Amino acid sequence: MSTYAIGDIQGCLGAFNNLLEQIAFDPTRDRLLLAGDLVSRGEDSLGTLRRIHALRDVVTCVLGNHDLHLLALASGAANVREKERDLAEILAAPDRDILLDWLRQQPLAVDLPDFNALLVHAGVPPLWTAAETLSRAAEVQAVLRSEQADAFFSAMYGNSPAGWSDDLSGMTRLRVITNYLTRMRFVDMDGALDLSRKGEAEQAPPGFMPWFQHPHRRATDVRILFGHWAALEGRVSESQLEALDTGCVWGGQLTALRLEDNRRFHCDCHAHR
Repeated sequence: MSTYAIGDIQGCLGAFNNLLEQIAFDPTRDRLLLAGDLVSRGEDSLGTLRRIHALRDVVTCVLGNHDLHLLALASGAANVREKERDLAEILAAPDRDILLDWLRQQPLAVDLPDFNALLVHAGVPPLWTAAETLSRAAEVQAVLRSEQADAFFSAMYGNSPAGWSDDLSGMTRLRVITNYLTRMRFVDMDGALDLSRKGEAEQAPPGFMPWFQHPHRRATDVRILFGHWAALEGRVSESQLEALDTGCVWGGQLTALRLEDNRRFHCDCHAHR
């Protein structure tokens, strides 16, 4: 049995299938961990979601910002833009309810005790412990699975407040948790987010740093598996961190990390677009 953690697929079905062939994935014995952003921008988001749903018994995944956006579109909280034709195809599919109901059940963070690891999309806020991360992710998960889901999607968009406070409540609290776990790249010393910058780690705005370089990062006792930040190209120097988004949708690679021996497998994505 092998456990493979895979970075952002983003609808790149050809690359995903190729990577599964490369690792000789066997659903009768192996397991997949997906770091979110299953859909959006690739050549076949609907086919990707169907493929993952078919493998759901051996798949553990977290929601990324693009997955949440798809769910928000389905709820009517946002309108489909011209460039989102791949998401519109999902919304028009005859099996949309089956696929989206499954997607809505997925968490924002997963504990992997066998590997002393956490699976998240964007990362772990530097001032949160692993236990706090799981607890706060569970708050969002509970609402997504409830009758309040549509209200959450209507309140989900926005960059404020930028920082965490234990006093936050209601949909504001859920929005901040969601921003940290699905959109975070740069933070300041107080842990507040800058969500406007998407470049390389060295391009932090003044007063900000990559979340994983914060000098007082608390969740250093657990391995963190994350995606979201394609500009890192899968490279971080900090120990206990595994950056899995290697920019497949941008013509880079799709990466799988086998957790049993830390071996990485890569599929060049430009050939499958």
